[in-house]
Amino acid sequence: MNDNPLEILSPKECTIRILELSGVAFEPAIAADLWLNILKHKWLLSEKLERDVGLRTACIDFLENLEQVPDENTNPPRGNFLKEMGAQTISGDLWDTISDSQPPKQLVQRRIIQPLMEEGLSLKHGVVPPKAIVFFGPPGTGKTHFVKAIAGVLSWRYIEVVPSMLMADGVEKIGANLRNVMEEARNLNEVVLFIDEFEEIAGSRDMADRIDKSITNEFLKQIPLLKERQNKILLVCATNYIRDLDAAMLRPGRFDCIIPVGGLDNDGRATILRHYLSKLNTGQVDLNSLVKMTSGFTPADIEYLFQQVAHYAFEQELASKNDFLVTTETFIHVAPTVQPSLSREVLEEFEKDRISYARV
Repeated sequence: MNDNPLEILSPKECTIRILELSGVAFEPAIAADLWLNILKHKWLLSEKLERDVGLRTACIDFLENLEQVPDENTNPPRGNFLKEMGAQTISGDLWDTISDSQPPKQLVQRRIIQPLMEEGLSLKHGVVPPKAIVFFGPPGTGKTHFVKAIAGVLSWRYIEVVPSMLMADGVEKIGANLRNVMEEARNLNEVVLFIDEFEEIAGSRDMADRIDKSITNEFLKQIPLLKERQNKILLVCATNYIRDLDAAMLRPGRFDCIIPVGGLDNDGRATILRHYLSKLNTGQVDLNSLVKMTSGFTPADIEYLFQQVAHYAFEQELASKNDFLVTTETFIHVAPTVQPSLSREVLEEFEKDRISYARV
């Protein structure tokens, strides 16, 4: 079959191509019409996001937004699974909001993004692209932001699994729900699957009860099954409490990398500050003063600070009826209401964890 999407395909080839891309099968006559619309949708979506969107992403996005898909033509409905899991298309620009000096941007670029994007070169030199990684670090340090940015750079779909989703049918069903999610996920392609609060489903079995042990055991079984598949999927798990994970989860062979995500340096804070300043109605703002003012702030702390500043500016203009410009003095007034998350004690504990657990 012809692999060039721009060349004319027969109706049968259209059926096969759409099935390969989305997991959804259509009758040839329907598929032929859909294929032309999918190619058009790829161009429109790429224009909208200002980057080239992969054919698989465009196909799934188009099918998910059809008003109806005849039930008799679907086998299996993987597009429905993506929709149920809240799959998102992330802008590649998100990567640019992370400073080049912010740990661990350069490491992620070198060990994760480049091997996944340069498949031919990876194969030539025997580099095995990662399939499963762990981010760890204090709360608010930007682990979720990093994962979304990776999905954006790769132009892959982003799916987040939170423990509450697995608990929807009760505690006894967590293991079964986890297995179902992982079975569906390993049949997908070009997807970043993110599991936050990883310690909740992969905690140490030493002092765990029967249910918690079964959940950890189930996850230990699922990781090798996901890694042995040849599809493009990246499992990223994040935890604030690396010490709480089961020891077997951290041994080589399960996760390809265990990556620490710590505090921001001056350049890292400046990058994030510039990003949020662009969204405010500003006057004279001294960026260097803001960088000093936000020492110990995580990305989440900075976001909260800007929310407070924005609301303060809104209230001031509402009361005075005059244009209110946010200045350095505005931040000096508001900043004391936001306490930094990264105390010296927190950073010292993180450094111990970095030495003990990081594997890159």
